[in-house]
Amino acid sequence: MGVDIGDLFKQEKISFKDLHDRIIVIDAYNVIHQFLSSIRQRDGTPLKNSKGEITSHLTGLLHRTGNMVEARIRPVYAFDGKPHLLKAKTLEERKKRKELAEKEWKEALEAGDIKKARTKAQQTSRVTNEIIQQSKQLLDALGIPYIQSPSEGEAQASYMVKKGDAYAAGSQDFDCLLVGSPILVRNLTASTRRKLPGKEAYTKINPHQIRLKSNLKLLGITQKQLVDMAILIGTDFNDGIKGIGPKKGLNLIKKNGNVENALATVGGEKLPSFDEIKEIRKIFLEPNITDDYSLDWPGSDNEKVIKILCDNHQFTLERVEPILEKFSNIKQMMKQKTLF
Repeated sequence: MGVDIGDLFKQEKISFKDLHDRIIVIDAYNVIHQFLSSIRQRDGTPLKNSKGEITSHLTGLLHRTGNMVEARIRPVYAFDGKPHLLKAKTLEERKKRKELAEKEWKEALEAGDIKKARTKAQQTSRVTNEIIQQSKQLLDALGIPYIQSPSEGEAQASYMVKKGDAYAAGSQDFDCLLVGSPILVRNLTASTRRKLPGKEAYTKINPHQIRLKSNLKLLGITQKQLVDMAILIGTDFNDGIKGIGPKKGLNLIKKNGNVENALATVGGEKLPSFDEIKEIRKIFLEPNITDDYSLDWPGSDNEKVIKILCDNHQFTLERVEPILEKFSNIKQMMKQKTLF
């Protein structure tokens, strides 16, 4: 998902301590998809209750949000709204890839190839309306604010950072930089370790932050030129030009100034029209966002959380209660905010 331009940016390794008392607006769809993909059983089956309902997203939200609050971070979740019409092709392609991965997952299970089965299963995750509603209900009970964006959640998160209502946007996608978030924090909701590809070994995962202004200066381009570079590479809203990756795209934009001039030098078929370029620029540079939100952390309603997780989704009290203790930090944080 998003444009893979990470290799061009300087990423600073940070810790949760560096984010004490900071407000981070998290791209909700991005992290829920992450939970659905990674929080699975050994053969790739997502966590489910006895009714066959998926609970991986609830597990992720409870544990990872609890870790942030325990570290005195104030999370906010921004949910996607209606996707732009230009995203329809990307969404359809993703759907087909998931269907193929599901077929290959079942074949791997039948063949007894558990390793391949898990890899394929992770590619089948779907964020349904039901999963979104369940996530919002849990966040409400936990006392964690969320915002319903009119369009892309990452655009809403980035707007709130630019406005000064938050310190950073939290997402794995670099698209937050395309929509202008001054600071992007990655790996904030990830597991503390990640399996190395093709090996039975793990590497430690640390949060990283990327500062947009200083990186644009290092690259020698403007925000608009960053978007133009992404159009050449390919975004969720357009196909890229074959053979153009981040480094070549950067060089073309620096040499030619903008995407229109760059396209005149590369040629080829299926080039985006000037009208399409104008519309894609608008998606990133003038995104559809809202000011209809309030940032408040009232503390968790433990009875409500237990009803949602234990009564409705069959989590055990022994599993939930220790995590709920982490949320006691919220009230202390809010007291300190009032004092300051």
